[in-house]
Amino acid sequence: MSRPRASKEIGHEEFDPIGTLALIGLYFLILVMLWLFTYFVEFVGNEPTPMLLV
Repeated sequence: MSRPRASKEIGHEEFDPIGTLALIGLYFLILVMLWLFTYFVEFVGNEPTPMLLV
């Protein structure tokens, strides 16, 4: 005896990508916040790195 499949196929009209966009936005926000944190920890308060021109 085979069981009926419990999954349902959805078409393009039924797909709502809001959750995917929300996750991408959240990851991007975390990335920007970590970049800003790294910037302030590494560079703020220190004198600029001298440029070496050869």
